[in-house]
Amino acid sequence: MTGAPARGTASPAADEEAASQARLTAEFEALLAEGETVEPRDWMPDGYRRMLIRQIAQHAHSEIIGMQPEGAWLTRAPSLHRKSVLLAKVQDEAGHGLYLYSAAETLGVDRAELLAALHRGQQRYAATFNHPALTWADTGAVAWLTDGAAVINQAPLCHTSYGPYARAMRRVCQEEAFHVRQGYDLMKALCEGTPAQKAMAQDAVDRWWLPAVALMFGPPDTDAAGGDAKSAALGAAVSRRAIAWGIKRHTNDELRQRFVDHCVPQAERLGLTLPDPGIRWNEERGHYDFGPVDWELYRGALGDDTHTARQRLAHRVAAHEDGAWVREAAAAYAARQSGADTAGTSTEAVA
Repeated sequence: MTGAPARGTASPAADEEAASQARLTAEFEALLAEGETVEPRDWMPDGYRRMLIRQIAQHAHSEIIGMQPEGAWLTRAPSLHRKSVLLAKVQDEAGHGLYLYSAAETLGVDRAELLAALHRGQQRYAATFNHPALTWADTGAVAWLTDGAAVINQAPLCHTSYGPYARAMRRVCQEEAFHVRQGYDLMKALCEGTPAQKAMAQDAVDRWWLPAVALMFGPPDTDAAGGDAKSAALGAAVSRRAIAWGIKRHTNDELRQRFVDHCVPQAERLGLTLPDPGIRWNEERGHYDFGPVDWELYRGALGDDTHTARQRLAHRVAAHEDGAWVREAAAAYAARQSGADTAGTSTEAVA
């Protein structure tokens, strides 16, 4: 007589499912080991999919929210040339958000869901953009430092293991590189101007340097980097998993070091002082030393519960609601065109 499986033993169906999962996981890991990209129709672990959605969504949200600090200066740019350059940059950031939302949608999420999660405060963006842009020089500091950090952080993503994300990042990084040059050019013009203009440039660097170093690269990977034990453990665990899956290529601290090494000589050429007394060349390491990064401090100072953060999110929600009629009109037009195409096809079939 056949009865139910004994307690503690798996059913044949469960054994078969486990074997299937093991086979798919082995094939997925072999694909990564060979350096091949994962495409939307390929099988992938749920954890891999969730990590990608979280990272791509946060990246897309950061591009969209990141338009605000500089966008506020579009009507106050000192010349038509500077205004046109800044306008092109802000438009690029909007395009980057669209590329990234499209990449996220290949993972089975809807763009409207991601935006709704952002508007409800359930998904985050880079807290760096909660820093207010107080002067014209801030637009240069944002492009030179924040976008410079973004290029360092994102260039390896051009070779990330997920194909749609990698392809989107190649376009994004090309444009971000121009933004960094634009920011450096603006800072150079200010530094070569009047003493008041150079002082304005120095003031902007004093305010944007440490948030860029701390927040654009995420929590430290080790206690030695200056973070507390909780942040270090979080950063290390996430980095290890992301690197194992080929989503990331370098740890947060490696990218942070690369950024500092890149910016210190540029600041020296501009005649600007980076606000970190710990910066000095370390001959033995072949890198610049710099002060501890208190990631938690800056995340708290520029986090979700600040006046500027609430202002940034409220502005984004208002813009989204104001644009509802455009989305509705576009959807109606698309439906009408689809109906017309269907009717035309049916008429041709009858004829």
